[in-house]
Amino acid sequence: MNQFKIALHSLLHALGVLLYIVLVASIMTNAERIFGKMDKDLLGPIAFLLLFTISATITGLLVLGRPIYLFLNDRKKEAVTFLSATLGWLVAITVVVFIILFVIR
Repeated sequence: MNQFKIALHSLLHALGVLLYIVLVASIMTNAERIFGKMDKDLLGPIAFLLLFTISATITGLLVLGRPIYLFLNDRKKEAVTFLSATLGWLVAITVVVFIILFVIR
C-alpha cells in the first residue's frame, strides 16, 4: 500500500470515528427528548453502559482494525504508518473541533 492510499484510508477511518462520535453525541444530547425522563430507572445506566461498550468496540475497530490486520500479515511498517496516520488525522480533527468551539464561544 503506497503512502497516498495509507493517508486516504486512514483519513476515512478517522472520519468514520468522527461520524460515529457525532451520532452518539446527538443521541446523548437528545436522550431525554427521545426516551423520556428516566428518574431512578435501572434501564438508563444499563443503556448508557451498553452504548459505551459498543462505542469503544466500534472506534477501536476503526482505529486498530486495519493496523492489526497489516501487522499480523507481516506488514509491520505499514501497520505502524497506518496507525500513526489515523491518530494524526484524529488529532487534527480534535484541534479543528476545539478551534471551532473557541471561535463560537
